[in-house]
Amino acid sequence: MRRAVAQFLRYLANERNASDLTIKAYREDLFGLIEWLEASHGQLPKPGSLSPQELRAFQSALQEAGYARATISRKLASLRSFYRFAMRQGIASENPAKPLRNPRRQRKLPHVLSNAEIGKLLLGPPSDKVAGLRDRAILETMYSAGLRVSELVSLRDGDLDFEQALVRVRGKGRKERISPLGSYAIRAIKRYGRQRVREAKTESMGRNAPVFVNRFGRNLTTRSVGRMLEKYIKETGLDSRTSPHTLRHSFATHLLDRGADIRSVQELLGHQSLATTQIYTHVSAANLRQVYEQAHPRANA
Repeated sequence: MRRAVAQFLRYLANERNASDLTIKAYREDLFGLIEWLEASHGQLPKPGSLSPQELRAFQSALQEAGYARATISRKLASLRSFYRFAMRQGIASENPAKPLRNPRRQRKLPHVLSNAEIGKLLLGPPSDKVAGLRDRAILETMYSAGLRVSELVSLRDGDLDFEQALVRVRGKGRKERISPLGSYAIRAIKRYGRQRVREAKTESMGRNAPVFVNRFGRNLTTRSVGRMLEKYIKETGLDSRTSPHTLRHSFATHLLDRGADIRSVQELLGHQSLATTQIYTHVSAANLRQVYEQAHPRANA
């Protein structure tokens, strides 16, 4: 089993060109199964000998352990992918994960900031230091283009087209999209870039240089962006549920609130399925209901 999993991970890296994060997720999911099999069976069975009933028992163990429904669905998807590979390689004759049903997903509405809260957050970083200019540019860019934090930290100088007000974004599955970039974000990036060049005492950083770097001039991590945001959330007194992804949620919701069509928002977010984008229509409807109840004289008895 371990050898088959290692073979599958090499396949993802070498032939599917999967990202490091994707490979890490598959590794964690499949090694979670291996650990459970060793604990429950006392030994590790061969991949081809597992039955759907045994994998259902593994799914039940995940539910009892308190894993979120979305996490369990992802782990089941990893098992299905692994067994499709195993069947092609002759390691297994059938896919025992195929009959498993994903748990029903709870449709939790995403946390969204209001226009006033977004404005308060964007004014949080100080403008007298390069770190503050960088943080302002990061927040403006994430909200302006609806970026995931992983997309933000992978931006390169060559991805920015200030003349056309566009940015090239590398999304999930290494898929690229072109997103508009607002004037506030462009000005913030330019201010940060000028100060960064002055402090580095160099004329150009190069088209392949990361747009946003730490104080050592190296790539930011997603965690460092999260810590940066946490600091400004505390300083501005905003809701502690706010995360980097909240800016993406707010981007989509504010567009729909102002009449953008859902297909356009889907393209801007880089969603493969329209169903993923439709969650924001529920948020918009909830906002509209709140406005109605506050403003209409006969909304409440």
